[in-house]
Amino acid sequence: MIPAMTEILTTDRLRLRLVTEDDAPFYLALANDPAFIEHIGDRKLRTVDAARRGLVEGPIAMQEKYGHSLYLVERLADGAPIGLSGLVKRDTLEHVDIGYAFLPAYRGCGYAFEAGQAVVGLAVRLGIRRLAAIVSPGNAASIALLQRLGLRLERRASLAPGQPEVDVYLADLDG
Repeated sequence: MIPAMTEILTTDRLRLRLVTEDDAPFYLALANDPAFIEHIGDRKLRTVDAARRGLVEGPIAMQEKYGHSLYLVERLADGAPIGLSGLVKRDTLEHVDIGYAFLPAYRGCGYAFEAGQAVVGLAVRLGIRRLAAIVSPGNAASIALLQRLGLRLERRASLAPGQPEVDVYLADLDG
């Protein structure tokens, strides 16, 4: 097992670290934010125990399997958990994708872009040559962020039967 609080990346204002089961209260709040539900999906996490299971079966398992995952984003100034950002490997996408979500109070502060730049740099260091992202077609803020990070619209697709369509963005990374 990877030790708790393992730092992955640091930026001028942020620390990205591995998530732990102790981050369940934060994840519960994030996953129940109305914008998260609208643009990412309803994970149906209504209790801290359900959020803990979501972390164990999601980012924690992904980190163990692939060596990368979504990371908890904390402000360096006060250690406040403000969001998730990282690299996700989905069965429904050919390429690793960049993912992120931030609590409402921390949107519009440049944190998602700052964390995203660090995550793109990590992808390059990990030898990832092509980076994907998926976004709800109506999520203008995320689309603008992906474009600032250098990703470009590739196609619109439904990644699973019965699922709503998403826009798939791609970027070729220099190594």
